[in-house]
Amino acid sequence: MKKGNIGVTTENIFPIIKKFLYSDHEIFLRELVSNAVDATQKLKTLASVGEYKGELGDITVRVTRDEANKTITISDKGIGMTAEEIDKYINQIAFSGAEEFLDKYKNDAAAIIGHFGLGFYSSFMVAKKVEIITKSYKENSQAVKWSCEGNPDYTLENCDKAERGTDIVLHIDDENQDFLQQSKINELLTKYCKFLPIPIAFGKKKDWKDGKQVDTDEDNIINDTQPAWVRKPADLKDEDYNKFYRDLYPMSEDPLFHIHLNVDYPFNLTGILYFPKVKNTIDLQKNKIQLYCNQVFVTDSVEGIVPDFLTLLHGVIDSPDIPLNVSRSYLQSDGNVKKISSHISKKVADRLQDLFKTDRALFEEKWESLKIFINYGMLTDDKFYERAETFNLLKNVDNTCYTAEEYKKLIETNQTDKKGDIIYLYATDKDDQFSYIEAAKNKGYDVLLMDGQLDVHLIAKLEQKWEKSRFVRVDSDSVDNLIEKEDRKKTSLSEKQQQNLTTVFSTVAPKTEKANYIVAFDAMGANALPVMITQNEFMRRMKEMSAMQGGMMSFYSEMPDSYNLVVNTDHALVKGIIKQQEESCGKEMGHFDKTIADIDTKLAEINKANEGKKEDELPQEVKDEKAALRKEMDALREQQKAILANFADGNNVVKQLIDLALLANNMLKGEALSKFVKRSADMIQA
Repeated sequence: MKKGNIGVTTENIFPIIKKFLYSDHEIFLRELVSNAVDATQKLKTLASVGEYKGELGDITVRVTRDEANKTITISDKGIGMTAEEIDKYINQIAFSGAEEFLDKYKNDAAAIIGHFGLGFYSSFMVAKKVEIITKSYKENSQAVKWSCEGNPDYTLENCDKAERGTDIVLHIDDENQDFLQQSKINELLTKYCKFLPIPIAFGKKKDWKDGKQVDTDEDNIINDTQPAWVRKPADLKDEDYNKFYRDLYPMSEDPLFHIHLNVDYPFNLTGILYFPKVKNTIDLQKNKIQLYCNQVFVTDSVEGIVPDFLTLLHGVIDSPDIPLNVSRSYLQSDGNVKKISSHISKKVADRLQDLFKTDRALFEEKWESLKIFINYGMLTDDKFYERAETFNLLKNVDNTCYTAEEYKKLIETNQTDKKGDIIYLYATDKDDQFSYIEAAKNKGYDVLLMDGQLDVHLIAKLEQKWEKSRFVRVDSDSVDNLIEKEDRKKTSLSEKQQQNLTTVFSTVAPKTEKANYIVAFDAMGANALPVMITQNEFMRRMKEMSAMQGGMMSFYSEMPDSYNLVVNTDHALVKGIIKQQEESCGKEMGHFDKTIADIDTKLAEINKANEGKKEDELPQEVKDEKAALRKEMDALREQQKAILANFADGNNVVKQLIDLALLANNMLKGEALSKFVKRSADMIQA
């Protein structure tokens, strides 16, 4: 028997492993099973080139547990090791001093293993003692047993072992007894080893007998050695791809379609990506792509390996060029990873382009699910934006789809304003904005439906990219002003009439903390609506974008909505209100107007008498006189407002017109709606 000391430059290797790998301690099983698979694959390679003449036989890797003895054993029938190879591959661990080691890797367990080839030594995260019983495939090899109790001392001695291969026996320590549970081992094997290329057996398959589950004689193989992504696309049908998708995501609907990746230059990459069926209303989940290295599961957090927008996809990526123990810092700096990310983005764009060209009808049918992926990509990846321009679709309210170029040709003649800008009219809700959509269509305009989660951001992006183009929501102004082809027609109302009418309509407009209503006037024609509600395009967009982004922009989303209450001064009902107001309030208002005019005259005389003097140079008695006159004028104007407010409160037509405008925007609710219905019935009866 040989005793020795493991070749390390510090005795702190085992405390480091136990302490700093603790958060990742479950990977010990992945590492040991992967080593067993590698040993088996190497033997298969030697056999294929004639260097191993014996029978391969059963090459299943077996994981067994012994609860009584508190052990887990990983057994393979691969190439095995000689005593010399044990000494070379197990006993020699070369790395820098403990201080540098801790400083560099204390927060990155994956990097410790990846940097120093410590996959086998990860077993000491859960075991107080580890034994290796191994016999080389080479003729006349002597089986040997290596044993270590979690310190630099080990023993190596000859032993009896009938067959080639290696058994790793872990004596689980008291802190990690949960790893002896059958369910826990099964969970880890399923997570990390589900698609390894060599069969992995854990226990026996079970069957129902006499009302309970009992073991059968058949091995319980936990992995699929030939998953869909390692097979040739020509050998697979759509049913195979969909079956694999259901294996990965058992509760999901069949995907829209898939992309089979198979690259061997300038890096190796295989995999299958799926576009899942989605709805605009659901919260999309990231981290549904699983990363593998030679069929060994690494992570499902693939940011940095695939472009951000493609983390919404589902599926598998496998590349031996990404290390098994991948670390975040590695991903950020590695050139191969960046090339892989760029290549995946291009492959996805090519697949979408191909589908669009070969079967546009199918592409349009799936557009609602594809849209969010494509739009997200266009917003976050300029190269993808350039590729996607040819297949990104714009859908109008009649459910007809157009490419950007097609739609521009459709509308540029009729929807170009006086400045030469092409105006893209859009709605976000066909039902709520129905009256505005109909008014635009009656004008000969086409209206897009932009009701997606990312549309408000996409609109801003398209306006930035497209020259002389603007997007205008169909309810942001009266139909004649949505696309200004000539100067606006001025209202015929005098300034005084506008002031009085502003007070009348402001009095009856809703009073809420969540919304402000600003009265405006427009000469929209006798046949247009008497009153309509619009919302400024810029402010509404700012609120919508800030609500989605949060952070420093969130103060916009907290501000009340601001609406324009647009009064059509050409409409007969509005003219009737003006006439009623003047007849009802004219005499009394005229008296106040005369008094206010007299005060204005007095103020003008005082200012003329003191012309050239600054306010602080005026005598105090002059200042007091001016202040008294202004106070009297303000009081008179408040009395005028009270007269107009009293008129408005008693005028059902004003109330009805405002409520009709609110109703057209789906903004009349609760008590206000109930009052409107009752008032309508009373007015009909009258």
